[in-house]
Amino acid sequence: MSQSSSTQSLDSTDNAAQTAPASHITDAKAFGRVAVVCGGNSNERDVSLNSGAAVLKALQNRGVDAVHFDPKEQDITELSSYDRVFNVLHGRGGEDGLLQGVLQWLDIPQTGSGVLASALGMDKVRTKQLWQGCGLSTAPFSLLTAQTDWQQVVNTLGLPLIVKPVHEGSSIGMTKVNHLDELPLAYETAAACGDVVMAERWITGREFTIVIIDDEAYPVIRLEPADITNFYDFEAKYKRNDTSYYIPCGLSESEEQHLQALSLAAFRAVDAKGWGRIDAMQDHNGNFWLLEINTVPGMTSHSLVPMAAKARGMDFDSLCWHILAQTVA
Repeated sequence: MSQSSSTQSLDSTDNAAQTAPASHITDAKAFGRVAVVCGGNSNERDVSLNSGAAVLKALQNRGVDAVHFDPKEQDITELSSYDRVFNVLHGRGGEDGLLQGVLQWLDIPQTGSGVLASALGMDKVRTKQLWQGCGLSTAPFSLLTAQTDWQQVVNTLGLPLIVKPVHEGSSIGMTKVNHLDELPLAYETAAACGDVVMAERWITGREFTIVIIDDEAYPVIRLEPADITNFYDFEAKYKRNDTSYYIPCGLSESEEQHLQALSLAAFRAVDAKGWGRIDAMQDHNGNFWLLEINTVPGMTSHSLVPMAAKARGMDFDSLCWHILAQTVA
């Protein structure tokens, strides 16, 4: 989940809070032996390895006894010999409650959310159903199967719309659909990534991401893919160099505060803890729509969480220390 970028407006002089929060941990020995868990078997393996390498280097720079741990190459029970885990295992196995359950059973402190929030957050449909139940605005959607009446989907959601695998991250398997006859292929593309597929109403407008750390919404980032891309897809996130990120995000102060409050409510509704990211859209009428939650965001020097942290006055090494410190009571 390490986004590459070209144009970045990271001037945070307009943000009210620019002082990095102080950590209650000042001695690296307090962490003990730390496993940076990354890699795994999901479709996000390569992205996770990049995040893990960056986090590992950052922690070692600060004197932490941290080591690389890849569940694809090592037995997961070997984690019992560590004092705590920094989890950057993106996707299935690491972001869906499985790793969280193992660590909870082994009584090993871990970064980020627990079993419930991780399982909910990895399931886009159940997350949206929960937000709807809480009265939080999220785009209308429909579940799809091979037997779905495509015309009925279009009648319900309109065009364009977006088709997504329900249990994937990093925009894997997503397709923007502009015409009815594109729906079957979009479904097949998403279904190849998992057994549950959804279609969601397309929101035309500006896209934002809101980083949350320690129950605080950080400065909002506006994402602006190049015009030739359909949306902020896998290509725009990881392969292109012409996606732009803006802090300040271009919202008025009251709009940004409203979006931060909405995102915090969405984060808390899922019972997410520690750190994470909410993605949202603003339509042409100024309304905000929640897209999804990410409970194990990308963590390289060019990812979105470090961008927001930098605007908050925190460099990458300090950010990794701060997140790891959440595991120490």
